[in-house]
Amino acid sequence: MNREFLEQNGIDVAHGLELLGDMDMYNETLSDFLEEQKTRIPALKEYKEKGDLENYAILAHAMKSDSKYLGFTKLIELAYAHELKGKEKDMDYINENFDAFMEEANRIGTILEKYNNG
Repeated sequence: MNREFLEQNGIDVAHGLELLGDMDMYNETLSDFLEEQKTRIPALKEYKEKGDLENYAILAHAMKSDSKYLGFTKLIELAYAHELKGKEKDMDYINENFDAFMEEANRIGTILEKYNNG
């Protein structure tokens, strides 16, 4: 596993290491995040479609928090915006910006898969 690969893809590994201590803990947290995303992304889509913005905001918050520990700067910003808009019941914002949120979540997932398998 190559830390430089993550950094070249815009991931702030140094920030993650400040919070988590060492690469072993970072990699373990990263694997947990990747596993969580397998259920979190479909659940976000489902909550959005049902208009369940309370649970939508909770999941966006969880994604934001996990992203902070791993240094996913852009995903932190997007998840935070969706968390706030979910709490504000701003369905228009969520609908208009959901694709960009999911694109970044999927981009991070692809990078992490390559990192884990590399």
